[in-house]
Amino acid sequence: MRERRETMSNVKSLHHAHPDENIRSSRKAGTYTDVQRLLIYLGLTFVTTFLWYFIANPDRSTWEDMGQMRQSFIALGMVFPVICHVLTRVITKEGFNFSGDDNSYFGIVFKDGKWKYFLLAFLLPWFYSEAGNLIELALDPVRYDPEYYISLGIEKRLLFILPAAAIVTGIVGSFAAFGEEGGWRGYMMPKLIKIMGRGRALIVGGIIWGLWHAPLTCIGHNFGTDYPGFPYLGILCMCLMCILLGILLTFITEKSGSVWPAAIMHAVNNAGPSILQGYVNPERSDASFKIGMIAHIISLLIVVIPMMIIWYKKK
Repeated sequence: MRERRETMSNVKSLHHAHPDENIRSSRKAGTYTDVQRLLIYLGLTFVTTFLWYFIANPDRSTWEDMGQMRQSFIALGMVFPVICHVLTRVITKEGFNFSGDDNSYFGIVFKDGKWKYFLLAFLLPWFYSEAGNLIELALDPVRYDPEYYISLGIEKRLLFILPAAAIVTGIVGSFAAFGEEGGWRGYMMPKLIKIMGRGRALIVGGIIWGLWHAPLTCIGHNFGTDYPGFPYLGILCMCLMCILLGILLTFITEKSGSVWPAAIMHAVNNAGPSILQGYVNPERSDASFKIGMIAHIISLLIVVIPMMIIWYKKK
């Protein structure tokens, strides 16, 4: 009888447990949902990065006005996405698998033809960057300046090895770009795709990534400060660019099973691999920002649309 009374007492105590206690106990056991994990990740990433930008640039100097030392110091903010990826996995007890479901995508895989996505990561930015500058000249021929490369501090004979230099830079720079890709493509995008499906996730993920750049856009890092609608138009355009680039980077991550091709592609993209950039003088046109943005969006769409068709057909 005594054992029966104790059993009944335990049942009652479970029955009357407060819902909040059940939630806390489940979280303690590591049973977070994908939505909760994603929100924790985004909260950590935005708070730490924005706080870093505030500390690194307290007087809100523009990108052009600050020295290279401060620019490099501010650029350290790009490591927070991958740091917060790791922190989120620790907090939510998710683990660090290098393969399978909910893995970190930190591993490197060359087998089963996955090496070709590393090759694609090197070459794709060169293609769409060159195409973007070519479209820009076609839309606004007055920008063509046969000696513009001189103002960029590049010798003509060296101009034609820019793609190769960008690829070499991409190998080294991929360790820095891993700071972003290890978070956005390694954690955010897989979670978003599971929660809302690939189509919506690619749009929402691109907007999130674009908004994360907002502090840098506001100090002129991405597009400068001399354009109509600064900085709000710049933030909007950054979101659009991040949607398109995010599609390419997510595709290459998913197909390779690793964030490293995306990190390489990100770094090559940032290095500016286009030969034609030495002949496109934006100062010759009043519509520099608008034409340049339209041209590079078209060039990305040339790559993105076929890629999406292939992606969904195989799916």
